[in-house]
Amino acid sequence: MPRAKADLTELVSYRSVYDARQFPVEECVKTAQWVADAFAAEGLTDAGLHVTPDGSNTVVARYPAPAGKPTIMLYCHYDVQPPLDDAAWKTPVWTLTEQDGRWYGRGAADCKGNIVMHLTALRALRKTLGGKDFPVGLTLVCEGSEEQGTGGLEQFVPGNVELLRADTILMDDCGNFAVGVPTFTQTLRGNVNVVVTIETLSSPMHSGMFGGAAPDALAALIHVLATLRDEHGNTTIDGLTADQVWDGVQYPPDAFRADANVLPGVDLLGSGTVSDMLWARPSLTVLGIDAPKVVGSSAAIQPTAAARLNLRIPPGQDPQQALKLLKGHLESHTPWHAKVTVETEAVGAPFKSASGGPARTAMEKALEAAYGRPTTTSGQGGAIPLCNVFADTYPDTEIMLLGVEEPKCLIHAPNESVDPTEIENMALGLALFLASYTD
Repeated sequence: MPRAKADLTELVSYRSVYDARQFPVEECVKTAQWVADAFAAEGLTDAGLHVTPDGSNTVVARYPAPAGKPTIMLYCHYDVQPPLDDAAWKTPVWTLTEQDGRWYGRGAADCKGNIVMHLTALRALRKTLGGKDFPVGLTLVCEGSEEQGTGGLEQFVPGNVELLRADTILMDDCGNFAVGVPTFTQTLRGNVNVVVTIETLSSPMHSGMFGGAAPDALAALIHVLATLRDEHGNTTIDGLTADQVWDGVQYPPDAFRADANVLPGVDLLGSGTVSDMLWARPSLTVLGIDAPKVVGSSAAIQPTAAARLNLRIPPGQDPQQALKLLKGHLESHTPWHAKVTVETEAVGAPFKSASGGPARTAMEKALEAAYGRPTTTSGQGGAIPLCNVFADTYPDTEIMLLGVEEPKCLIHAPNESVDPTEIENMALGLALFLASYTD
């Protein structure tokens, strides 16, 4: 663990945001090279940087499988989210800092903590083996633009099928339900983003002279948005099923209120359990509205208004069908025959990890041994399109979603941190899995 902390300290110091408008691209190149060198030092060969179609570098390092043994892919990414508001950080953004038993810094959990978890597992296994060969094949795949969502690795996979082929893929960019609770991320919600624009007038009009008869575009938009949830907060899109239930871990309401920073006295949404609402049912969020600000607004009826909407859908719902239903709902609920247009921004499919396979069974046993308690399952709201690319490219491969990123990590937000016991226990679980899984 002291070596793990030293590694993470160096990794966090690299400002590896893959956006040349914010940070030098050289920071990402240095990080990628550090990762390649670190895994080469632990016995993986052919460690190198591969340029993907979006210009980012993916690190690939391999250890050939012994005869008749499987190959395990260890996936992670070295790029990070921008720090956002530097003033909101309690510790230096790019300096790993220990406070109250946690290690703080951008990328400490997402996803540099998982890189270090992999390294720690391989070191432990090599030490136990006394320098002997690894018992399975290994392929490290460390992405360089995951946070930007530009799809470099997703486009790279179809042209490099054999380079990346594996019998089991460990997508280590997720995490446990809580510290000390070994958890498989069983599902990922899909994503449908649209911008809805409503127009009623050719120009703003004086509210005193024309208000009451002239159609108000902002009022029309408010009316439409109000139809997307019922009085309990359930998402209500015509034709879209929203009564599914979650059969994995249950999220206690009090714990969720604390994790989500819900204000005292404010109700949680939905008629289902917290787990139902988070992982099993569709959820519509208004991301932004184009409308006059309060300060500086005038006594005028608005001729146009727009909103950016994000619809998350669970496995079992088709994103194109969900898009069609959302568009139809917005159009049919727009009042006063106002002009409405719906522009599609993005569509992503949901994902469900299979259970019951031999690798999954072996990993369950390994994590139970590492943590001293049985594993459970949870979902995640964010889409990881690469999962579906891997599933389509390697249909017979088991895919598991794991990692060190539990809710208190505050990934993507200021004051990101990781609990070092998660790196320790996940590394132990991975090492035990690699040592025992030979099917």
